[in-house]
Amino acid sequence: MSDDRDDENDDRDDRPDVPEDDEPMTIWEHLAEFRSRLVRAAIGVLAGTVACWTFREQLLAWITKPYLAAWHERFPTQSAELQTLAPADVFISYLQLSFVGGIILATPVVFYQLWAFVSPGLYAREKRYIVPFVVFSTSLFSSGVAFAYYVAFPFTFSYFFSLLGEIGGNGGLVLTSRPTMEYYLDFTTRMLLSFGAVFELPLFIAFLALAGIVTPQQLVRFSRWAIVLSFVVGAFVTPGPEVTSQVAVSGALVALYFLSVGLAFLIAKKREATT
Repeated sequence: MSDDRDDENDDRDDRPDVPEDDEPMTIWEHLAEFRSRLVRAAIGVLAGTVACWTFREQLLAWITKPYLAAWHERFPTQSAELQTLAPADVFISYLQLSFVGGIILATPVVFYQLWAFVSPGLYAREKRYIVPFVVFSTSLFSSGVAFAYYVAFPFTFSYFFSLLGEIGGNGGLVLTSRPTMEYYLDFTTRMLLSFGAVFELPLFIAFLALAGIVTPQQLVRFSRWAIVLSFVVGAFVTPGPEVTSQVAVSGALVALYFLSVGLAFLIAKKREATT
């Protein structure tokens, strides 16, 4: 009798559909696990922040390149500058830049800790996706950061600077720009993190498909609305009536959505193969 029960338990352990850690946890145990993962992610961000602080001047030079290029194109005879209004502004701004850089550097650690936190509730076959999950999520976030820097920044600054200059002619009012270091870094770092987060859309939809909340067929039927929403968002987040920038952002959003649809089909196919 006991031998039959042991054989049954062994068969259940070998099944890929059974969670490996199928032991119930109290709310306090969940909170303790969450705190542990959060602390480890914070340590990764702290290490990245320290590394970025070491190269803070190089980071500032890097993040101001699109600004300088657009400025010299619009005002070739004028030098660009970033002002500070208080003695501590430079320190605080460098710290902010280093912290954002630390977040970007630590994204593999952060995504790994996120997966490790949710993994006890996953099936054995799903836990094998930890390496693809970390690589894919980090690649998406990095792609969003690169898109903001190489695509969004140039046309954004070009349009903003096109609004500057003499108003009305004949010695009228002159609009110029003397941004502070604080405001410039607020604008650019938020754009970097925002685009990085937006580019996680395929991963988010993949989780919904994995949980069975959405199906590939539903995503295909919703695709026409997704295209419309992408162009609405593109028109909203891009400055001015410049069509190229709107098409670039909207096209990126459409591509991300259809990438999500492809991932949903792969997940559905794998699920059918295992059932």
